[in-house]
Amino acid sequence: MPEPSTKKRKQSSTANDVDVPTKKSKKSGKEKRDKKHKEKGKEKGKARDTEFQVVRTSLVLSIAPIFASNPRAGVEEMLDSMVMRYIPALQGVVLSHSGLRFLSSVATIQADCPFLVCKVEFDATVWSPHVGMKLVGKVNLCSPDHVSLLLHRTFNVSIPRHHIPKGEWEFEYGPAENDPEFGPDAHHEGGEDKVDAGETEGTSEKHDGDGGGKWVHHLTGEKLGASDGFLEFTVIGLTVANEMLSLLGSIQPDPFSPAHVPETGSSPKTDHAESDMEEVQREVEPGEDEEEDEDEVGSDEDTFAALGKMTDRAAAAEAAAKRETEAAALAEKEKKRKRKAEKAEGRKQKKAKS
Repeated sequence: MPEPSTKKRKQSSTANDVDVPTKKSKKSGKEKRDKKHKEKGKEKGKARDTEFQVVRTSLVLSIAPIFASNPRAGVEEMLDSMVMRYIPALQGVVLSHSGLRFLSSVATIQADCPFLVCKVEFDATVWSPHVGMKLVGKVNLCSPDHVSLLLHRTFNVSIPRHHIPKGEWEFEYGPAENDPEFGPDAHHEGGEDKVDAGETEGTSEKHDGDGGGKWVHHLTGEKLGASDGFLEFTVIGLTVANEMLSLLGSIQPDPFSPAHVPETGSSPKTDHAESDMEEVQREVEPGEDEEEDEDEVGSDEDTFAALGKMTDRAAAAEAAAKRETEAAALAEKEKKRKRKAEKAEGRKQKKAKS
């Protein structure tokens, strides 16, 4: 009796020994696959976070007959025309191309068209920023409505007023161009001969950059963009116009919050318009010493009466014109009816004679 019990224990222990490593191997395989997927996801995320990308793409092009002896030159010329243009298929601006390769050794000619149709493959260096990306640009222009930046000395960025923190930054107007004291033609007290060339260059650059004003911090007085003029922003929109790409940026801590919307209210233009209307009404009212002619309007009642008369005259003229057109139409119908009757009478007479 004790022998079979010991055998059963040995079999169970061996079975357990066999099962355990198989389960571990399955888990290790799953962990490896998960790690691979995570690494691929990280690589894709890193590639997406960069604004410059190299994309391998293919195109079907029609080469002009003049390049029949050298089709490669024709393809390169067509690819050169794509540089610095926004291409929707590549989702960015093409900066350069390289690695041109024909996917077929034979080109086709369709019907009577003399152009050579071929498929090519090449590497395109693309500038493709996306919404949510943080970039750094240099302040180019400041105004009460927006701040303009230049990115990589080439691309335009606009930061509207409602995407600048209102409690931190305020706009400070610069001197007027025709101001003799602070304008570009201002004379220094020491005379023009005592001013160094470096100082004149610095003042000219300052006037060029801050001529219309600047955004400053309300506590420290620091200029927006610091001394070097570089400013970090978040991309909140892309604008494509005439195959050119420009960005819409924000320096708010939460740029995608619905609270950052343009302020609506009475603008200074409407206030000026109301004041102009008041002045016009004052000019229209007659004074005590002014003479009142028959054709002039002397009061509000006369004005409304004159307008009523003009309206009545216009309505009467329109009614008279309508009556004339209706009478002309009736006369034309009567003439047509008489002609038909005469023709029918002539036919009856002809039949009677025959």
